Amino acid sequence: MTVKYTEDHEWLKIDGDTATVGITVHAQDALGDVVFVDLPAVGATLAQKEAAGVVESVKAAADVYMPVSGEVVEVNEALRNDPSLANSDPLGAGWFFKIRLSDASQLDALMDETSYTQFSAG
Repeated sequence: MTVKYTEDHEWLKIDGDTATVGITVHAQDALGDVVFVDLPAVGATLAQKEAAGVVESVKAAADVYMPVSGEVVEVNEALRNDPSLANSDPLGAGWFFKIRLSDASQLDALMDETSYTQFSAG
């Protein structure tokens, strides 16, 4: 399973033509305690960089962007019910939504873990 990262601090775990999307450890650290998430509708087709949801914390609110174009095929209802999962397990149980990729070539422009680590440190 390949993992990619965006400059907007989202991660994607790619499995075939489907990707699971969430926010990175860096993002949840910067936001602080997450208190609310707004997730996209299942079946929505969104373009790369289009706002797909909102995450609100005690410090701020931020959009969650589509890392690549595609159709939302599942959202994490557990996260909707317990937004703190974005803090306690951002790369696991705190995932936001799953998408069916419409243009897999867009993945080529995203960062791998090493590049993202350097990007987020800088």
